[in-house]
Amino acid sequence: SQVSNELGNDSPDLAVVFVSSQHATRYEEVPGLVQKGLGARVLFGCSAGGVIGGGREVEHRPGFSLTAAHLPDVELFPFYMERDRLPDADASPKAWEETINVEATKEPHFLLLADPYTFPAGELLAGLDYAFKSSVKVGGLASGDVQGAGNKLFLGDQVYQSGAIGLAMCGEITVDTVVAQGCRPIGNPMHITRCEKNLLLELDDRPTLEVLQEIFISLNERDQDLARHSLFLGVLMDEFVEEPRQGDFLIRNLIGLDPRTGAMAIGELLQEGQRVQFHLRDASTSADDLKAVLSRYPERNPAGGAQGALLFSCLGRGQYLYGRADHDTDLFREIVGPIPLGGFFCNGEIGPVGSTTYLHGYTSSFGIFHPKLD
Repeated sequence: SQVSNELGNDSPDLAVVFVSSQHATRYEEVPGLVQKGLGARVLFGCSAGGVIGGGREVEHRPGFSLTAAHLPDVELFPFYMERDRLPDADASPKAWEETINVEATKEPHFLLLADPYTFPAGELLAGLDYAFKSSVKVGGLASGDVQGAGNKLFLGDQVYQSGAIGLAMCGEITVDTVVAQGCRPIGNPMHITRCEKNLLLELDDRPTLEVLQEIFISLNERDQDLARHSLFLGVLMDEFVEEPRQGDFLIRNLIGLDPRTGAMAIGELLQEGQRVQFHLRDASTSADDLKAVLSRYPERNPAGGAQGALLFSCLGRGQYLYGRADHDTDLFREIVGPIPLGGFFCNGEIGPVGSTTYLHGYTSSFGIFHPKLD
C-alpha cells in the first residue's frame, strides 16, 4: 500500500524484491504476495543475507525490501538461464542475442542476479560484455541460504533455486554505475615487466617481493599492520588514464607469495605492460573510498535527474565492517541525494571497472537510473 501510494497514478512496470533469510520458509510465496498487492509488469529479485531500502540497511534480522518503478517508454526483457544454456566461449554475439532474446541494436542495460553455487557468473559477464559492449551490467550473487536449503531467485511468478536471472532494459532509460571496492592505494603505480598468467614476477624491472618490501618499510605502523593481512593489488583498467584515482583500479586478492622466487600469485590474469598499484583495506579506508567515488558521480553527471537506484553490497560490509548500520546508504543520500534506494547484501557484486564488467568482493556496486538525456 505504501509503495502504491508513492507511485500515485503511475502503474508499476518493475518491482525489485529482496527478502532476508528469516523469511526462508515463505520464499515460495513472495511473487504471489507482491503481485497481488502491486501487479507490476515484471517482478525481479532474490533471497538475501540482508536487505536495503527506505534509507536503511537491515542485517541479521527479518527484512523485506521492495522497490517499484514506473518506466514509460522502456521495454523490459526478463530472462532465466541455467549453466547448460550458456553459449560456448567461442559463440558469436548473435548466439547471445538469441539466448536472452534481445538485440544489441536496442542498446539494453542489464540487471543480473545469480546463484553463486550453481552458476558461473563470470562466464555470463564475459559473454554479455562481448555481445553488448556498450551496455551497463550491474547486480549481485544471491545470499540468504539457510542451512543448505539454497538461495532463491524471483522472476515473474517463478521461484528458481539455481541458475541466473536477468532483466534487459531498452528505450528511454540510462543506468549509471558507481563501484566502490573499499581500498586505497599505497606506493606508486608501476608497470608489470614480467608475469606468467596470474603470477606477478617483476615490477618496473625489479622483483615483485623487493618492490613490496621497499613499500612496506615506507609505511607508518598502522598501515604496516594492515599490509600484513589486508593487502591487495589494483590493476589499472584504462591504459589512457594518465593520473589514476580511486575507482580506476580493479582490486584483486593476493593469493600467495613465494619467498624463494619473489613471485606473487594474484586473483586475476595479468599482462606485461599493465599498470598496477598495491592497495590496503579497512573500515576507514573503505569509507574514504566510497566517499571518493560517490563524489565523482555528480562531477560526471552535473545535470542530475537520477530517479532511483539499487545497491549491491558485500555481506562483509555493513555492520560487520563499520560497526554500525546504514553507513553506505547514509553516504549515498548525503552525496547523490535522497532518491529511492533499494538493494541487498550479496555473495559477490557485479559492476564495471573501466569498460569491462567484473565479479567483485567486499564491494558496493550502485546502479543509478534516470531517463535517457537528449
